Amino acid sequence: MTTTTLTAPPATAAGRTRDRGPDAARHRRKQILNWIAVHSVALALALFFVLPFVFVFLTSVMSDGQALSGDLWPTSWHWSNYSTVFHTPGFLTWWRNSLVYAVLGTVFTVCSSVPVAYALAKFRFRGRRTAMILVISTMMLPPQVIIIPMYLVWAQQFHLSGSLWPLIIPMAFGDAYSIFLLRQFLLTIPQEYIESAKVDGCGELRTLLKIVVPMAKPGIAAVALFQFFYCWNDYFGPQIYAAQNPGAWTLSYGLESFKSAHSVNWNLTMAATLLVMAPVIIVFFFAQKAFVEGVTLTGVKG
Repeated sequence: MTTTTLTAPPATAAGRTRDRGPDAARHRRKQILNWIAVHSVALALALFFVLPFVFVFLTSVMSDGQALSGDLWPTSWHWSNYSTVFHTPGFLTWWRNSLVYAVLGTVFTVCSSVPVAYALAKFRFRGRRTAMILVISTMMLPPQVIIIPMYLVWAQQFHLSGSLWPLIIPMAFGDAYSIFLLRQFLLTIPQEYIESAKVDGCGELRTLLKIVVPMAKPGIAAVALFQFFYCWNDYFGPQIYAAQNPGAWTLSYGLESFKSAHSVNWNLTMAATLLVMAPVIIVFFFAQKAFVEGVTLTGVKG
């Protein structure tokens, strides 16, 4: 007597695909919903920060009449608004002054702050903590408190009122905030590297230039960007020292005059505003990696 064993036919590839099809679709939908749920706050914040820039850009390419209406999208694109802003008397001079102020201020601040931060971070001397406390304490002093005596010194003693030099020259003597950030970053550099350089015969200055500065590039980049942004956007300083000389105005101060002269031309005002913001956005876009790294690594050690 023989028995017959019944076996199920093997599943075909098409059958397996049909079985997995609904499950795969549900899995994809679940992944998409999870991604939206996790990133919803980030997306909302991104739109919150991006939409004002979009509004400024769209208004800057509108006609004069449409810019005063409630339209959000330009019916015709007037790229000539940017050319009109550039040909406004004084605008290129303000651009040049802002560039000189920002570049020189950044170079002077970095060159003067790095040696001080290195000494406070790596040297062992009596009063080191007191010196650091004094540096930090100067950050608590508002510039408005000392602006009158400083203005009298620069105007009456050095006769530099009406220029940007009263703002640029002090940066060659260090900046408390930059010194603090650099000192915190330099604390993360192992002492063994510095000691090895000294064993090889390097002095303090050569150790700083050959060992410390290359290793501190992220921190230096963060300080340089902070200072560049501060100088580029500074309104208070140029208003005090350069207000009486239109040839020394910066973009931040000149933009106020431009807005007053074109109070009904919102398209030109928005175009000028975008041109003032553009260098800062471009610089940060290309240097954001070094900037974030430098800021993140500061404060690792106390």
